Amino acid sequence: MSKYNGFTIIETLVTLAILLSLISIGVPSLNNFIVYTRVDNEIFTLHRMILITRNTALSSNTKVTLCPLNERGQCENSWHQTLSVFTDINNNKIYEPSLDEKMIANKAAIKNGDKLQYGKTRIGLTYAATGHLSGWGQNATFSYCPLNHRDKNRGIVVATSGRAYVSAKRNASGKDKRRTGALIQCA
Repeated sequence: MSKYNGFTIIETLVTLAILLSLISIGVPSLNNFIVYTRVDNEIFTLHRMILITRNTALSSNTKVTLCPLNERGQCENSWHQTLSVFTDINNNKIYEPSLDEKMIANKAAIKNGDKLQYGKTRIGLTYAATGHLSGWGQNATFSYCPLNHRDKNRGIVVATSGRAYVSAKRNASGKDKRRTGALIQCA
């Protein structure tokens, strides 16, 4: 009597059908997890950059700016690009090493297609040596909006006092809101 070890074609097809069903259920959940993770990583990295900016202003007793720099070293409204933190002695939002301004930190650009904005038109965030924002009208919200996932928008509210607050889910909708209850959105 010969005995064969292995699977029949029916057993293999049933196993394959079950496996494909499980994968089709799991892939959307995995995609959501990946987007949530990317957004959280970007928000907490940006929050650390804001804290570095404020703490450097306090410890070095000078103005310090966080912004995206163009090729001439000027701040511009392109927050999706690389962000830089530098001492800004004359508070002009231009990185000028010739004036002994120092580059403190950099943050890589965000994922292509995602949006990051600070207010609607802000070009930079500058802290005074007191730890407060330097100048009128700099308080606003950083809004991070992942491409095709509006329900996963997150933000950081920067108050005039210089403190920064990460947005949070405020109700069963699962969407992040400011402390005022307004949803985090990108223009």
